[in-house]
Amino acid sequence: MPDARLSPLDASFLEVESSTAHMHVGWAATFAPPADRPRPSFEELRDHIASRLHRAPRYRQRLASVPLGVHDPAWIDDPDFDVHRHVLPARTGDLAEVVDLVMSVPLSRERPLWEMWIAPELEDGRIGFVGKAHHCMVDGVAAVELGTLLLDLEPDPAPSDDKGWRPRAAPGRAELLVRGVADRVSQQLELARGPLGLLRSPQRLFDVPAMAMSHVRTLARSLFPLAQPSALNKPSSPLRHLAPLRRPLEDLRTIKNRTGTTLNDVVLTACAGGLAGFLAERGDDPGPLKTMVPVNVRDEGAEGDLGNRISFMFVELPCDELDPLRRLASVHGATAMRKAENDPQDTDAALQALSYAPAPVQKVVSRLVSSPRTFNLVVSNIPGPRIPLYLLGCEMLDAYPVVPLAQDHSLSIGMTTVQDDACFGFYADRMALPDADELPAHVDAAIDELLELTAPRPMPMPEPTPEPELAPV
Repeated sequence: MPDARLSPLDASFLEVESSTAHMHVGWAATFAPPADRPRPSFEELRDHIASRLHRAPRYRQRLASVPLGVHDPAWIDDPDFDVHRHVLPARTGDLAEVVDLVMSVPLSRERPLWEMWIAPELEDGRIGFVGKAHHCMVDGVAAVELGTLLLDLEPDPAPSDDKGWRPRAAPGRAELLVRGVADRVSQQLELARGPLGLLRSPQRLFDVPAMAMSHVRTLARSLFPLAQPSALNKPSSPLRHLAPLRRPLEDLRTIKNRTGTTLNDVVLTACAGGLAGFLAERGDDPGPLKTMVPVNVRDEGAEGDLGNRISFMFVELPCDELDPLRRLASVHGATAMRKAENDPQDTDAALQALSYAPAPVQKVVSRLVSSPRTFNLVVSNIPGPRIPLYLLGCEMLDAYPVVPLAQDHSLSIGMTTVQDDACFGFYADRMALPDADELPAHVDAAIDELLELTAPRPMPMPEPTPEPELAPV
């Protein structure tokens, strides 16, 4: 029996994937080898990861298409699951090279949609770890939560509580078809209950126009104004590159506290300032950039659920504003307005309602939302672990997120926290944006500029009053 079916949002990430737009999220992390024990081998690390997979059953499931396309694909246990196909040894000790190679290849849909690549000893002596999972399976928050399942709070891992795993029998095509039809009919019946509910409670009729208008206003704000042409929106290639930046988290929090804004506002403003300098340096117009900002809408206590529980709001990055403080004020005003008007919640409601639309409509909406005319880039702030975490006694030092690139998008930016640091991952199409390694320095400088401009100014000391001269006697 299928374990679950893709939601419309999950399915949309399959729909917009192409040979040059790979819809996997990911991360690149490094670990310090333990000082009090031998460095773990690749085989030991792989076996440790395998012993934790029972905590996230989706990682031993694959997608099964429904015959005739009557419904979205379903997750089923993979009877041929083999951890050796998913946890793999890196071929080089250069972590940047590992990331570029791994992220430039799409995941096979014939097996569970994830991979982890391990470099037991990098050139600098650390341990490298690169992971990716399809966006239809996890969002950024769920990917971080998966990491906490693999890692431990103490150097010595707790004993494995895996009781063994046997896959459930895979459903045949007839069963998938019957269940797909049944689920689709159930959806339509649920939709039909709406008018019946209105007849039983006529006062709810007054809520319908307001809800519809709210969705229309949110859609209008999402699509219009259209994103302007940008150097960040060029024809896609399959080749990827991740440029990292690491800053003390306290720097961002200091700016937030001094200005009465939010951490997300500071991240967006730093990215706007960095992009302004980066684009100007390469001779491109640093005009406003329409940015998709993912928002976590998980219910409290559901942080570890897989699948996508994210919504979006669209914010204009004022890259053409020369004054950094005015830039921050503009971003803060835009995000505050989007939240006050419930854009993330309304967008989430619209995405939920999309499940009742015909499949062709869902596909059109998916491609419309991912278009470069809808947004220029994604900037995602992903909460990460603020406490030390260990993998077989090896402490995690940093982790840089990978936010996927939709078709004809050359750059996405992710930021996550690891203990007391903010780790930025600038994920780029290395054919369309070959100089992406220059961008982190510009964002770094933009953070420095905000720190300097918001620093308290010392009060000037008053000039000493001269002593009056005594008249001669």
